[in-house]
Amino acid sequence: MHMSLRFARSACVAAAVVVLASPAPSSAPALTPLPEGFDRYLTKYVKLTPDAHAQLIAGKPVTKLLDADPTKEVVVFGAVWIEAPIAAYLAAVRDIERFESGGSFHVTKKISSPPQLADFAQLTVPADDAADLKACKVNSCQLKLGQSAIDRMRREIDWAQPDARERVNRVARQLALEYVNAYLEGGNERLAVYRDADRPTFVAKEFAELVDQLPSLGEFLPQVRRYLLEFSKATPPGSESFVYWQEAAFGLKPTIRINHVVIAQDPDGATVASKMLYASHYFWTALELRVLLRDPARGNGFWFITESRSRSDGLSGFVGRLIRGKVRGEAESGTAAVLQVTKSTLERRLP
Repeated sequence: MHMSLRFARSACVAAAVVVLASPAPSSAPALTPLPEGFDRYLTKYVKLTPDAHAQLIAGKPVTKLLDADPTKEVVVFGAVWIEAPIAAYLAAVRDIERFESGGSFHVTKKISSPPQLADFAQLTVPADDAADLKACKVNSCQLKLGQSAIDRMRREIDWAQPDARERVNRVARQLALEYVNAYLEGGNERLAVYRDADRPTFVAKEFAELVDQLPSLGEFLPQVRRYLLEFSKATPPGSESFVYWQEAAFGLKPTIRINHVVIAQDPDGATVASKMLYASHYFWTALELRVLLRDPARGNGFWFITESRSRSDGLSGFVGRLIRGKVRGEAESGTAAVLQVTKSTLERRLP
């Protein structure tokens, strides 16, 4: 299980690919106190050390691993002051195909509204996964799939035929389209139930538990929390959203995943939440929450606050105990890189 650390690093690559103007250094921010709500969040939920708190006020990036069940969850907090407009970051996120491209990202495709089969034309099942599908069955599969998807692959693919590989791709594209449409119509209740192992994994249940372990979301962003759990019945005011899929080099295998991104703006700034709907390997579910908080007393920029939570089946058991420390450490270092790259790239846009 190297997915969590690769996941953190991938966000760093995404930030780095934003095309920017020539560098122009900004002045150091004034050492003003943190906004009251942000300071309360840090005190109550993050519990920064005095040194880390002082470092944050000085405008430097700060990260911390937060408490979580070590057998299945990794949670990382990060924050930094960015002397740049919030609109610049939001524009980059909206252009997700460019924002998450290059490096470990093989393909990133924003899905149309309404979704079209053509949106998945570039989706190709990796060779190793296609080979694994030959033996895939309920309770024993190398890919994370629901029972209906496993049954359909077994029913519609004749592995003895020369076009078997292309048939796999066609079925996978159709399944991806149907999955996205089902989620957009029925919300979390239509998320997958993975049957790759003896224990069924209910993605909706795992995601609800993950959100419940994030009490600050209910306290500080109740409308976003409701949207994440009750989509599409609850929509935050001033919000927009989109779904995208991508193939990326994570861990030991290329991984196909589908994410739902919501951007909610308000007078204090904006919130960007990325909710994982599906991953072919490693993850059960994940949530990347990024709060962009204005602070007029400090300047015209914003606080970039991130909390990433992921759930995986690779951190339990004997092997999981061996790699947990490495996964957690590299997840934190990946978040630190995200903060630094996001800060430097956005600030270089200043005239």
